[in-house]
Amino acid sequence: MDLASAPRTEAFRRDVRRFLAERLPPGWRGIGALSAAERAEFRPRWRETLREHGFLGIAWPKEYGGAGLPMTEQYALQEEFAVAGAPLLPLASDPFGFSLIGPTILRWGTEEQKRHFIPRILSGEHRWAQGYSEPGAGSDLFALRTSASLVDGSWAVNGQKVWQTAGDSANWIFVLARTEPDASRSRGLSLLLVPIDQPGVDVRPIRTMTGEAEFCEVFFTGARTDASHIVGPRGGGAKVALTLLGYERGAASGALYAGYRIELERLAELIRERGLDADPQIRERFAWCWSKVEILRVLGLKTLAVADSGAAPGPESSILKLYSAEYHARVTELAMDVLGTDAMVRSGPPGVSTVGADPLGSPNSPAAWQHAFLTARAGTIYGGSSQIQRTTLGERVLGLPREPRPGGGKA
Repeated sequence: MDLASAPRTEAFRRDVRRFLAERLPPGWRGIGALSAAERAEFRPRWRETLREHGFLGIAWPKEYGGAGLPMTEQYALQEEFAVAGAPLLPLASDPFGFSLIGPTILRWGTEEQKRHFIPRILSGEHRWAQGYSEPGAGSDLFALRTSASLVDGSWAVNGQKVWQTAGDSANWIFVLARTEPDASRSRGLSLLLVPIDQPGVDVRPIRTMTGEAEFCEVFFTGARTDASHIVGPRGGGAKVALTLLGYERGAASGALYAGYRIELERLAELIRERGLDADPQIRERFAWCWSKVEILRVLGLKTLAVADSGAAPGPESSILKLYSAEYHARVTELAMDVLGTDAMVRSGPPGVSTVGADPLGSPNSPAAWQHAFLTARAGTIYGGSSQIQRTTLGERVLGLPREPRPGGGKA
């Protein structure tokens, strides 16, 4: 796959650039330039603009409402939006629909599920949250206790999920639940699609150390969903869940590289402003960061090549997730050191209110870099902690002996 020389991909890039030049609001500085109320108003309008131009689900099959384009075009789209500082998935208001459950339904879902759910993700009728982590089951996902049983033709779900991003704006949630109570840890799980807007679902916001309520916890008390809303085989949800995690860890690899590259340029500007551009230690650490970002681009292209072949996500997604999370922790530490004592005071315009990589369009202020530093800590935990990624790679790629599981059993 030659991403750089494909004429079709380059023509597509030019189309994306024209679109952004014409449709992106003048003076756009990213989502960080908008208040919460402005963001809420902007999201549906921008999402509809993207949908009308065919920029949502561009690699999804045409028969379900997608554009049917290759993954190379999706990667190019992500890069161009990132370079322009334009919101793609986060402000399209449904990153979990497009990056996670949508691709999972396309791989594991029935024909009926594909025709029902995929168009509704594209239209914005359905907005999704992820129901994996629990108070006692985070990194050890298969220790979850949320249960589901069939009652009168529907699943009755009981339990608690935590750390749901965008849980307060979603109207559907995909829930990993135990449907076979007598089976072993991973063999009795199923992935269910559950509507949130019902009496049996209670969503509560969680305020984090960044000052934002970016996460929620969700309580299920006899919540119902149709018996047909199970993705993959009953009791076989572990494989489906791992496929979805692979999509999560490799999602938006094009935007990841471009976003980190732009962030580094902001950091270089900050270093010059602080008069530290001749400091040998700062220069060495910055050079390390620059080289790692270029390696991230190669890892992103490898992940793209697997996706373009039609295969399910493999170990390359774990490598990308581990590498990017560890990198972002290091680069934001460098930024805090460059700020010195100013890093202790939350001054200046704040960064963008989102998790993940430092958002595009953030100002070069202590408050923005503080936000990036704090969210980078979370990046080594959510989507599978760095420790879990190393265990996965050690056991499944390098063939190292399996680590002991809780209770002495096998996962």
